[in-house]
Amino acid sequence: MRACPYSRKCSGCQLQNLKYDEQLKMKQVKLIRLLGRYCHVEEIIGMDNPFNYRNKAQSMFGFKNGKIISGIYQSTTCKIAEVDSCMLETEESQKIVKTIKRLVLKHKIKAYDMQTSKGFLRHALVREGFKSGEIMVALVTANGDFSQKEAFVRDLVEAHKNITTVVWNINPTSTPLFLGKKSETLYGEGYIKDTLCGLEFRISPASFYQVNPKQTEILYSLAKDFANLKGNETVLDAYCGTGTIGLTMAKKVGKVLGVEINSDAIKDAKENAILNGINNAEFYNEDAGEYILSLARKKENIDVIITDPPRAGCSMQFLKSLVELLPKKVVYISCNPDTLADDLRFLTKSGYKVKKIQPVDMFPYTNHVETVVLLTSK
Repeated sequence: MRACPYSRKCSGCQLQNLKYDEQLKMKQVKLIRLLGRYCHVEEIIGMDNPFNYRNKAQSMFGFKNGKIISGIYQSTTCKIAEVDSCMLETEESQKIVKTIKRLVLKHKIKAYDMQTSKGFLRHALVREGFKSGEIMVALVTANGDFSQKEAFVRDLVEAHKNITTVVWNINPTSTPLFLGKKSETLYGEGYIKDTLCGLEFRISPASFYQVNPKQTEILYSLAKDFANLKGNETVLDAYCGTGTIGLTMAKKVGKVLGVEINSDAIKDAKENAILNGINNAEFYNEDAGEYILSLARKKENIDVIITDPPRAGCSMQFLKSLVELLPKKVVYISCNPDTLADDLRFLTKSGYKVKKIQPVDMFPYTNHVETVVLLTSK
């Protein structure tokens, strides 16, 4: 029995055929198989309610049989799976997408056709602050004139008064579900704010912000517990993004250093530090591996490295630089157990021992799982 009526045509949830407790067991078994050789794997932390947990929704627009459609983009077929409701997205975000579809017809806006590269509206991005209640809508279009923008936004905000900002983003490329570099704020401030682990964070359309805030607070609390901070440490937050992890630890340490190659993310990180009155955090727009190597060459003392790399895991340059720097503790937050296993293999052969492994189910009904690992220098 599948929980979602769209599961056969939408590939977003890979575990529709399993009950939630069975999903957790399956993920636990996989983690033990991949990571159990290094340390005992604690029982995965699941959700009481594994539905409507996503604070970010993206719906693509297109044509089918001469009619405008909206739904989930399928990368394997380069087509749109028509989806009217999603069990992982919030009800409000789905209502907003339906309103946008209605307004597209009302204002005679053409949806973008990937086959012909003609049309205007490509997709809509909805981001919600679960604690603040603020909602952002980003309308992503191809190049062209948006002469109806004032009337469109007026109708949209009138229909959903909890929308606090609307942004128009232009994606001139052939890549779907992609944000272009050019944006215009049509309503509000151009960003929303939300509270995570007691801190306030500014979220713009392109900001990285975990999509499951409830489980994220558990994840970051575990990372802080694993670091076992005493109050005077220097902590390096590698692949720091908008600084969320490092900033949540800032009040417990002497200094936080953050490094990230994405310049927009570093800008957000600096603004988030100011927003929360944190003055012992410094952020650098550099490659994480090169930055750590420079610290090692200068014989800088780093007590704890927190790393939360992308799905591809840490680069080999990063791992070699980390071993040369040799911090006492490494707290590794992984969204991909396969690449985590590879990185742990390298680190355990290079002077580190795995002390704790705790999985957290951030993405129910999907194959994905987050894992927090503590390593200490031998």
